[in-house]
Amino acid sequence: MRQEKFDLAVVGAGIVGLAHALAAVRLGKRVVIVDRDAQANGASVRNFGFVTVTGQARGEVWSRARRSSAVWDEVAAAAGIPIVQRGLTVLARRPEAKAVLQAFLETEMAEGCDWLDAGRFDGRLPATAKGQGALTSTGDLRIESREAIPRLAHWLETAHGVTVLRGVAVYGVETGRLETGAGDILADTIVVCPGDDLSTLFPGAFAGAAVTRCKLQMLRLADPGWRLPSPVMSDLSLVRYLGYSALPQAGALLERLQAEQPEHLANGVHLIVVQSADGSLVVGDSHHYAATPDPFSHEHVDRLILDEFAAVFGQVAPPVVERWTGTYASARGHSLVEAPMSGVRLVAVTSGTGASTAFALAQDVIADLYDLEAGNLT
Repeated sequence: MRQEKFDLAVVGAGIVGLAHALAAVRLGKRVVIVDRDAQANGASVRNFGFVTVTGQARGEVWSRARRSSAVWDEVAAAAGIPIVQRGLTVLARRPEAKAVLQAFLETEMAEGCDWLDAGRFDGRLPATAKGQGALTSTGDLRIESREAIPRLAHWLETAHGVTVLRGVAVYGVETGRLETGAGDILADTIVVCPGDDLSTLFPGAFAGAAVTRCKLQMLRLADPGWRLPSPVMSDLSLVRYLGYSALPQAGALLERLQAEQPEHLANGVHLIVVQSADGSLVVGDSHHYAATPDPFSHEHVDRLILDEFAAVFGQVAPPVVERWTGTYASARGHSLVEAPMSGVRLVAVTSGTGASTAFALAQDVIADLYDLEAGNLT
């Protein structure tokens, strides 16, 4: 490998790494991205592709989600990434869920949100769906992550001159240098975005922050014959997403769910349903935590997800055409950002919200790394 020197080296080509590369090239920096896999393979392509603003934790995380959604809109148009759905529909199945959503509508986080009374879902849900009403939003969007992440990387290469090295493992980091299986890479600054690899680089930082791994189960269902203009959530989501669950009204909903759906809660199940361009539905998910989660998809967990689908949509789920699992780094708080040495940053989103918040997080990290105001990167 020729010993050219870059302004920034990014370890990891998931959405967090790509977001840092984008923030840097907007400053005119020469960037190299190094990834151990031959193609996108981690959490960034195993999720819903749902850029979720509505329901994110109040304050900084919600603000980052809004900023990131705006970047997705801009980047998608430039990189040829289709936005396949916009907005969000949250169906309230229970009166307690309706109370949470109506309280949410009174907060500053409800910008772009509205309420639809029961039976007046305006084509946002199939006619068989029943509930107390639904919250709708306009600030969320969905891309097909399996296609979007490779296209984003390709666009950074072709439009911005980013060097992307795949199938290259990084074994060591020091100020100004990466040690890799293909030789040393020199860079003035380095950002390490290892996803849920908690043991190769800076394991002490992950251990000190009590970071573990979360496994989720996902399903793709056959085309149901109807269309969803936006992703759909339901009551179980309201006790997982902090923008809702931190509201006082969420206590009564959680109490009822503990009585009626304890197994769903025990397996971290809540319902998100998104629709792809071919009509198929991506449905999930569950949450199980371990230092090394097992790699297997368990039928009883899939059944819990599909049972909630049937309850929300008032019909049996279409046939399952694909199943997979994903894992991501998990800890209290939104993210881990540390400076283990001069000119180096370690960055991991620890809340499962990489697609939703990575662009804004990267702007903040790059601004700090180069002693700039974050606003200069937007």
